[in-house]
Amino acid sequence: MKAIVQDKYGSPDVLELRDIDKPVVKDDEVRVRVQAAAVNIGDWHLLRGMPYVVRMASGLLKPKHEVPGLDVAGQVEAVGRDVKQFRPGDEVFGWGKGAFAEYACAAENNLLPKPANLTFEQSAAVGDSAFTALAAVRDQGKVQPGQRVLINGASGGVGTFAVQIAKSFGANVTGVCSTRNVDMVRSIGADQVIDYANADFTETEPRYDVMLDLVGSRSLSDCRRALTPRGTYVLVGVSDMGRWLGLSRQIKVLLLSPFVRQRMRVFIVRHNREDLVVLKGLVEAGEIAPVIDRRYELSEVPEALRAQGEGHARGKIVVVE
Repeated sequence: MKAIVQDKYGSPDVLELRDIDKPVVKDDEVRVRVQAAAVNIGDWHLLRGMPYVVRMASGLLKPKHEVPGLDVAGQVEAVGRDVKQFRPGDEVFGWGKGAFAEYACAAENNLLPKPANLTFEQSAAVGDSAFTALAAVRDQGKVQPGQRVLINGASGGVGTFAVQIAKSFGANVTGVCSTRNVDMVRSIGADQVIDYANADFTETEPRYDVMLDLVGSRSLSDCRRALTPRGTYVLVGVSDMGRWLGLSRQIKVLLLSPFVRQRMRVFIVRHNREDLVVLKGLVEAGEIAPVIDRRYELSEVPEALRAQGEGHARGKIVVVE
């Protein structure tokens, strides 16, 4: 099969399209004929192996897994002997190992039947970014109906899901984005949209009950000023990409938290089947839909990752097979 292979850390130039053997399906796994895979900011970090702290999980000197890619959608091609829920030909989506390839394996519990109202491309996009948005809105922000929620970075992969999920929870949502993305963010349900080139979201009134900060572009004191006295600030993702640690803002939030009345939150998202069920339900109910920016072929994965790393994607970047 054809696959994108990464032998070392570095720029997208280290990636090569090669012919390799199909992955061997384990007893509890499903082998999927990949129809589409999504590109995430995590793929960019793992490509470069930066900040270096990520190598504790991905491999100190070189990547543990030679084929990158996580979020996947496709058709079941083979199943392990212990698999009960799927059979060859089933259309599935979820996460697994080595999604940037013609075939990828995933644990049975990492997959669900593909939503009938989504394409393979859209289904692949309901992955890491949607998991992150759900955790930020529901678990960390604890968003309630009627609350005012501000999402700084509303036009990216996580942000577009966060806007829609917060709306589905009954919140009044304000999205912050660049001028070119104002109409798109409004079209996915934001009640108000702030163009950061023309207005300062930290100076708006009234203040917000919850802020999801996906950008980290303003100081913590500025962000706290935009919140109510008991409001919640949620830092999403690794916003300070230093070479060694890359978590200085997260550390500042944790150190500040015990000394202020506002709730200051950082978190690590965990993929799980229960949340994938929740996300599928929101998709099938029409509450959320992926926003796809660009599509690339498998051979163009280096270009797709380079585009992701530039940080200006409008929604999700996907790889189609």
